[in-house]
Amino acid sequence: MKNSMIIIKKELKDTIKNKTVLIQFILFPLLTIIMENAIKLEGMPEHFFTNLFSIMYIGMAPLTSVASIISEEKEKNTLRVLIMANVKPIQYLLGVCIYVWTICMIGAGLIATGLGRGDIPFYMFIMGIGFAISALTGACIGLYAKNQMAATSVVMPVMMVFAFLPMLSMFNDNIKKIAKYFYTEQLKRLLEEMTFDGIKTNTIIILAVNVVLMIALFLGLFKKKGLE
Repeated sequence: MKNSMIIIKKELKDTIKNKTVLIQFILFPLLTIIMENAIKLEGMPEHFFTNLFSIMYIGMAPLTSVASIISEEKEKNTLRVLIMANVKPIQYLLGVCIYVWTICMIGAGLIATGLGRGDIPFYMFIMGIGFAISALTGACIGLYAKNQMAATSVVMPVMMVFAFLPMLSMFNDNIKKIAKYFYTEQLKRLLEEMTFDGIKTNTIIILAVNVVLMIALFLGLFKKKGLE
């Protein structure tokens, strides 16, 4: 755990320097606050922009950030220095994922200031689940890619599916039938309900399947490629 904390501190310093990663943590909370307060339309569901941008936040920020961090350090060979310093690969990956998850949760906390006090625990719970799955997905891409350019080419289509499919499903029933099997769509539906009572058995099953698939993919890639 000590080595993971060292990684977290290192990544915090790197993020301040890396504007591309930093802006992703700031963009969605800022957009959500602005849109919720600037646009009020008749018939618009309550917290419409909060729900919409929250799912986009889940599908984009942790996924792209973790993949970018891992692939960049692989490309620059800084990982070799860490491993030589007795940092185990799994400690490094855990440190990166925890760091990104924590920063994203801080952003979610800012978004939650626009919600009712009773809705905040549920909102943060759902966001925490989403960030964890997306961070794990980003770690898979980081492990798979040989360099940052290769990671970007994989991240973009994956990000588009997870971040935008739930939004498109709002306007197309055929897309909704496909989207329901992805964790971001299920989380969007839960945010619309904004209550623990809205968590149904099929939702739990779909989320569990998504988690198991990502863990299996991660373990397979880690065993095959490691942090080469």
